[in-house]
Amino acid sequence: MRKLFLTAMVSIGVLSLNAQTKSDMTFQAEIANRNGDTLKILNRNDGKLVKKMEVNKKGLFKDSFAVEEGMYMLFDGVEYTKLFLKNGYNLKLKMDAKNFDESIVYSGVGADENNYLAQNAISESKYDYDSLLAANKEDFDKRVAEKKNSDILKMDSKKLSPNFITLQKKDNERSLAGLIKYHSQVLESNKLNGSPSPSFEYENYAGGKTKLEDFKGKYVYIDVWATWCGPCRAEIPALKKVEEKYHGKNIEFVSISIDKLKDHEKWKTMIKEKELGGVQLFADNDWNSKFILDYKIAGIPRFILVDPNGNIVKADAARPSSPDMQKVLDSLLN
Repeated sequence: MRKLFLTAMVSIGVLSLNAQTKSDMTFQAEIANRNGDTLKILNRNDGKLVKKMEVNKKGLFKDSFAVEEGMYMLFDGVEYTKLFLKNGYNLKLKMDAKNFDESIVYSGVGADENNYLAQNAISESKYDYDSLLAANKEDFDKRVAEKKNSDILKMDSKKLSPNFITLQKKDNERSLAGLIKYHSQVLESNKLNGSPSPSFEYENYAGGKTKLEDFKGKYVYIDVWATWCGPCRAEIPALKKVEEKYHGKNIEFVSISIDKLKDHEKWKTMIKEKELGGVQLFADNDWNSKFILDYKIAGIPRFILVDPNGNIVKADAARPSSPDMQKVLDSLLN
């Protein structure tokens, strides 16, 4: 009997231990105007699905699961935000999906790190990358160093997990390294200004295929983007306003997605849900599409302005949200 009792106690202990392990991390989300009835958490390093959550009868997403400490992405439809998760967290999110990044507020255990990520996403979207990338090398290097120091001070001034700070600093370093590489390519691409533009012939969301030559006689403002690109999505409202302002003018607005083929339906869904205007095209081989390689595009969003004769006005044009962009168009179209 004693042996049976001990065996039962061991079994109960194992079951309790397993239950606890599987419940080490709790996540809850209350989302107004949600984009769907499912949330997905993906590993930021490899993009693999970690957890899929269905909305419950109370309109909440809630689940418990074990995670490896690190950075993740939370997807509500095609919109996403960055997360820092680890076992022991009891994280609660409140958000309005119509005002996605700006409305994010976390509470509970793990809120400090994730509120930092949410606020950092907003500040990054407002940073003047256009003027930074337009700077000469000396000014660019100076501003990059200033930004790096500023990012470090922001983290060090808050009570954040040391592991989180380490990961975020590495993330910042990767971003700055990419920015430095991109800037060198911008300087190189500007040498293309005035020369004939490389062409394309891609699938049109409206049907058939469209090539650059179809717009001969008009200026063409090209937006190279992807559904997974946060800064690309951030430009959508400004691009819509610009399209509306210059409607009927001698210019076409063309968006070229470099999403992978597996995300073709996601591309179509975003165009419909976001009511994207202009000419919406899907590149034939994502980053390795000939048009992308010819322009040596290594980062997005990327904007290109072509004149009515098919010559490049600006191989790295200003973003729609930049006042400089409308100044250029006003000078050309009015």
